[in-house]
Amino acid sequence: MGQLQGKVALITGAGMGIGRTTALLFAREGAKIIAADIDVKGGQETAQLVEKAGGQSLFVKTDVSKAVEVEALITMAVDSFGSLDCAFNNAGVSPRDPIATADSSEEDWDWIMNINLKGVWLCMKYEIKQMLKQGKGSIVNASSLAGIVALQGYPLYTASKHGVSGLTKVAALDYAKKGIRINAVCPGLIKTRMTQTENETQERLLMQDIALKQPLGRLGLPEEVGQAALWLCSDASSFVTGHLLSVDGGWVVQ
Repeated sequence: MGQLQGKVALITGAGMGIGRTTALLFAREGAKIIAADIDVKGGQETAQLVEKAGGQSLFVKTDVSKAVEVEALITMAVDSFGSLDCAFNNAGVSPRDPIATADSSEEDWDWIMNINLKGVWLCMKYEIKQMLKQGKGSIVNASSLAGIVALQGYPLYTASKHGVSGLTKVAALDYAKKGIRINAVCPGLIKTRMTQTENETQERLLMQDIALKQPLGRLGLPEEVGQAALWLCSDASSFVTGHLLSVDGGWVVQ
């Protein structure tokens, strides 16, 4: 019996990286997977990989910044699999290059906030409505080390992730007595497409810089974040809510 045996799990941003890895992990632990992403090709590939591994999966193209699409996503999940037991609100974006606060643009603010913060709020809004009908559920939001401490050069990203962390805590209190647990994972720098560069020299220098800054001296792996999300979604964490779980190689405790 897997840790999520017989449960229905929604994962946003499932088309690559942490989202795809987590979808495959949850499926191996017995969950039926709703893979949501704005990237059709990536999302479909994830669903196919789940099914190839013997699991059940449904891909739904979703822009998490649009309420009508998120509401439709939850409806489709329940219509297809009968319930929604857990959700990993993982969809997010990050600027590649650092920029100072005063040099940031309004367009960048809207882009980052709409996906990282509004998107998480919208997902929770409709996930919670369904979970209230069921009387139970577990939600995990993707925050970041930038949701706990300041990440210099990334003011908008830091603001969005601090928002996710705060929203997670308040929502956890709102629904603690309703059978719904709400937590967040706070990854450090993880080896995904978002942290890779096209220049091998820059990539090597980045790795060296991270080795100096992180006590564990390396990039994290998507599987390590997925395992944290799995624990928070599973019954193994049944007395945990409102928690920000750092998966950052010790960055924030320095």
